Amino acid sequence: MSSALWPSLQPLMETNLPSAGVVSASGHRVRFGNGDEVLCATSGLWNVNLGYGNAAIAAAVHKALLHCSYSTLFRQWNMAAEEAATALLDAAGQDRFGRVIYSTSGSAANDLVMKLARQTQDLRGFPQKQLVVALRGSYHGLTYGSFSLTGEDLGQRLYGVDQKLIRHIGHDSIEELSTLMSLQGNRIAAVVVEPVLGTGAYPVPDDFLKALFGFREEYGFLVVADEVATGFGRTGAMFASEAWPQGPDVLITSKGLTNGACAAAAVLTSQDIAGLFVTSGSVFTHGETQAGTPATAAAIVATLSEFERLDALNSGVKVSRQLDTAIHDLMASNPSVTAHRGRGCFRALEVAGPDGSPVAGPGIASLLGSIRRAGARVYPGPRGIQLIPSLTYSEEEIRELFESIAAGLAEFAVSGKS
Repeated sequence: MSSALWPSLQPLMETNLPSAGVVSASGHRVRFGNGDEVLCATSGLWNVNLGYGNAAIAAAVHKALLHCSYSTLFRQWNMAAEEAATALLDAAGQDRFGRVIYSTSGSAANDLVMKLARQTQDLRGFPQKQLVVALRGSYHGLTYGSFSLTGEDLGQRLYGVDQKLIRHIGHDSIEELSTLMSLQGNRIAAVVVEPVLGTGAYPVPDDFLKALFGFREEYGFLVVADEVATGFGRTGAMFASEAWPQGPDVLITSKGLTNGACAAAAVLTSQDIAGLFVTSGSVFTHGETQAGTPATAAAIVATLSEFERLDALNSGVKVSRQLDTAIHDLMASNPSVTAHRGRGCFRALEVAGPDGSPVAGPGIASLLGSIRRAGARVYPGPRGIQLIPSLTYSEEEIRELFESIAAGLAEFAVSGKS
């Protein structure tokens, strides 16, 4: 069977396998081309916080497409985009941010933010502030700008990604942070932080954040919260940065923004940043053809409305507590699960293989396959798996998920010894 499609991050020889082809999704379940129907514990790559097939969001997009099927934000605006921006600012806290810039993905939004940070510093009178700092192990995307910012080695050198104006430091090393600031603090335009690193679910410690904001006062760089993964209730609050000792200057949100219904991202900026562009009359040179369309805006407003109707934030807190118990019980009964970390509905489990060493590479793919055959889809992580269930999981679905994980671990242990 030949295939016309070139999927992402997968060998081409595997792209036409029926077992990898999704044919439908509903609630918290996904059906594949080979007939398998499994419980999804990835929220569709962090997107589907409210479950698949939300009727209210679908109806809102349908209505918008009939009313005004397309309207650009190039040198004009549309009422739907304004309504969604106001709703987003309300959700994030009107006192925290003042303007919304639309984008189409987390990757593109990170590109946008690096440009915005450098132009903001130029308007402040500091054109030498060109460096952008990120954390090792972070994930910010794969477009050329965001790829340079991503803190994993994913082939940046192979693709000729320019990282001359990028610096990376450890997510929990105040010493590294202090050294970088003493050497190059006056050249830094922004520091971009995922509250919980998307690769591996590593929370950024409070003492690191406290030190970071202290250096912001001293050197005047922007602090950017990349909440592509953690936004929309993933770690408890609507945005994880609400718990930071001080507020960020910029916030990026994408994955949960439309519950996965549209390709969308949004960048929320402080009043101070917007004020610089207003008083100077400067133009921010960024635009995306499909950003902020009426259909996308309708999906954002409907998603926020559904969060309230479904009491999704409180539901997510309940799911998080159930995860705490289930993970504790799994580790107590299965010594191959050697560590866990994360927050809210964003967790990672480290798993040892049959020989006692952490699973890696092909071993992780084999482990995911065993869990999938047992009835659940989970996400790969460093030395194990990540669990990213929707905020609307039931208690029974949590039990089902961990029964599948336990069965998958058992199969994996046997297959690894054979």
